[in-house]
Amino acid sequence: MQKRTKTIVAVAALAAVVLIGVVAATKGRSKAVEVKIESVGTRDLVASVTASGQVASHTKVDVASDVSGRITRLAVKEGDMVKKGQFLLEIDPSQYQAAVGRNVAAVASSRAQVEQAKATLAQAQSTYQRTADLQKRNPKLVSADQVDQLMTAVKVNQALVDNATHGVAQAEAALRDAQSSLDKTTIVSPIDGQVTRLNVEQGETAIQGTLNKDAATLLTVSDMGNLETKVKVNETDVAHVKVGDSAVVQIDAFPDTTFRGKVTEISNSSLTAATTTNTSTQADQAVDYYVTVQLLNPPAQTRPDFSATAKIITDTRPHALAIPIIALTIRENGPVSNGGDSAAAVGKTAVKEVGKKDADGVFVVGADNKVTFRPVKVGIAGEQYFEVLSGLKPGEKIVSGTYQAIRDLKDGTVVRAAKPAKKGDSTKSS
Repeated sequence: MQKRTKTIVAVAALAAVVLIGVVAATKGRSKAVEVKIESVGTRDLVASVTASGQVASHTKVDVASDVSGRITRLAVKEGDMVKKGQFLLEIDPSQYQAAVGRNVAAVASSRAQVEQAKATLAQAQSTYQRTADLQKRNPKLVSADQVDQLMTAVKVNQALVDNATHGVAQAEAALRDAQSSLDKTTIVSPIDGQVTRLNVEQGETAIQGTLNKDAATLLTVSDMGNLETKVKVNETDVAHVKVGDSAVVQIDAFPDTTFRGKVTEISNSSLTAATTTNTSTQADQAVDYYVTVQLLNPPAQTRPDFSATAKIITDTRPHALAIPIIALTIRENGPVSNGGDSAAAVGKTAVKEVGKKDADGVFVVGADNKVTFRPVKVGIAGEQYFEVLSGLKPGEKIVSGTYQAIRDLKDGTVVRAAKPAKKGDSTKSS
């Protein structure tokens, strides 16, 4: 009986030891933080800037009239293809034809006055010459005063000839102006292209373009063989964009197709927002710049003002050492000195710490599953990965998620790899 009791006690003690071990192991596992772990490797990285805008023709001309009048003929409709010099429309020429007629008559009249003035001048010159010769031969017959009077008459008639000649020049200039106005009643296409906008109908009145440019625009002709999109790029991204950068353009009208593009121009001045008297409001407003992207292979169905999105390729890194963007975090990374010599340099006590500096880095997983924060210098950013310039080696394991887990990690934290999600599991990590 005593022996049996001892056996029971021994079994109970053993069970207790096992239970304690299991509890301890479970407690140890519960302390480990579940994270995503990834090995550092190489990837092809592409840095890009995405911006939106509208399709437009590189060359377009807003056709306006230099004369006013009723449109009597309209030979095109919106969408028509036209050639340079092709007739587009006519403004009622009747009043301008009448003006030309009046000025033709004025020119003829002025020329007749010149001829009359010249004839009178010739007669005055002849009279003066005869009288002057007679006075020389016989001073008693003709006085010097008579000769002087005749000379004055010659000068007066010469002035009349000059004035009549100026009158002809003025009349001819007026005729040229009238003819020019008449010519402007016929409007032709300034370029080869397509009528992309027609603002008038036959019978409407065209106003002179110098009075109001927008209201005076009759139609727009665009060269559809050279299309581009102007996209708005914010100030933080525009510094990375260069003329010549390639781009991938998606036009909303063709959602399943992308088109090649090339950056041809970057505006020097920003797009100024609406003026406000609130200085703080102005400071908070984003500053954008226009970047022009030429479309290299647009479809024939493309129209001006189509909405478009351009993905501008600013840099590429083939086979670059890379880490997930989510893996990069910020931690305090040692003291910032007061600017004196270090203890190592002078062999004395370290200088007084005046603060901490932040560093970008990742948490490296050690062989014991403990993490250590390590500063990392990164380069370009792809869609999901950063280029690593220094701080890591290929094959090293780092914590790559989740965001919440990385945010709470500290040096020495024990981690364990999260189990991969099963197929059909819709749960997503933050």
